[in-house]
Amino acid sequence: SALTTALVVGAASTTFAAANPFEDVAADHWAYDAIAQLAADGVIEGYGDGTYRGDQEITRYEMAQMIARAMAKKPSGADKALVDKLAAEFADELNNLGVRVSALEKKVDNVKWYGLLRYTYAREREDNDGVDAKGNPRRNHDNTNNFRLRLQMAAEVNKHWTAKARVEYATASDNMNTAANSNGDDIYLNRAYVEGKYGKVTIDLGRFPYFTDVDGGMIFDDELSGGMIQFGDKANVRVVVGRYHDNYTKGFSPFSLDANDNRVTFSYQAIELNSDPTKKFTIGAAYHHLANESVMKGHDKTGKEYGDKDLNLWEIGLGYRFDKNFKLSGAYARNASGDVTSKHRQSWHVTMNYKGADAKKQGSWGSYLSYRHLGYYATIFPTYNTGYGGAKGWQLGVQYTVLPNVLTTFEYWLGKNMLNDDKRQDTIFARAEIFF
Repeated sequence: SALTTALVVGAASTTFAAANPFEDVAADHWAYDAIAQLAADGVIEGYGDGTYRGDQEITRYEMAQMIARAMAKKPSGADKALVDKLAAEFADELNNLGVRVSALEKKVDNVKWYGLLRYTYAREREDNDGVDAKGNPRRNHDNTNNFRLRLQMAAEVNKHWTAKARVEYATASDNMNTAANSNGDDIYLNRAYVEGKYGKVTIDLGRFPYFTDVDGGMIFDDELSGGMIQFGDKANVRVVVGRYHDNYTKGFSPFSLDANDNRVTFSYQAIELNSDPTKKFTIGAAYHHLANESVMKGHDKTGKEYGDKDLNLWEIGLGYRFDKNFKLSGAYARNASGDVTSKHRQSWHVTMNYKGADAKKQGSWGSYLSYRHLGYYATIFPTYNTGYGGAKGWQLGVQYTVLPNVLTTFEYWLGKNMLNDDKRQDTIFARAEIFF
């Protein structure tokens, strides 16, 4: 009844002159003129006995019929906005009537908000020099216990362009332990860009997310400031031009540091070619170029100076799906510039995936086993939760959807730190994410 009233009030903004055809609507009724005009316009028909029955509840189907007739009149201004909102609410009923309202839904829900709340626990250990009283290797321990809130926005600009942004709030690694409040420096805008779609061409401009599809995120999974253009639907070509600044504590990438370990900004260019990911066999190739005058000059974490301000990284990725459950994938990347040892010049991984968790489907799950070798000078900012640049080893992971939109992840990493005399390291990782 409230929606019906809203429609009547909206239409009542016009001056009415039509006679009311319904015998049960008194001339002194507050909505007399509005009902008369709606009847004259064919929006409402009443019942076959000449009555309007304004005190009777109507069905959603009857309401949808009125909205469909109102839409056919092509209203404008405030009346159009009101009808559009009603059309979005009764979209299913209108579709059953053969009235397509997808375009209206986009206009009504012009700004969409979504996001996640994430809790993460990780215990990282690594062998230290010397032994303890029992003769066992000493271990360095690093425990993190924190949460992150992400709010994302997408707003339709026109039929081709959408504005997107993401705001994050992240606690320090010990805030969950100490119960201390985080300060305002932990709130930041890390994405703000526009995305245009013209057929099979997609354009991103601004500060946008970039994930290297060729290698499953082995080389890069972070934000860039610049532009990206993608051609194709499934098989595609992507060209990226921008600038990058590693804002994270554990980036473990030498290309974001100068000789004194100060973080710097560098230019970034990349091109990716990928085959159709829905096929049984997939293949892709990519080239990445990074440049900054101060990057790596005099840096010797690998025991040898890099001696080159640029990175020229070539890579290839392969994948094979055995059936609906099992998929084997891998990638190999090599730095063609600089003067470093072979183990830090190359990165590669081999991963077996079984099934996969769907965050919207309760009870769905998946597991994965991966071996990775991430050369310090052949990795920029990988997507992995455990085992970063400069490490090699095994990762075992399981994901499980506890409830709809509640996803849990558990991982164990066992490897070596190639930057620290191949010292043994292991990590226990647990995460819970709530999507909304």
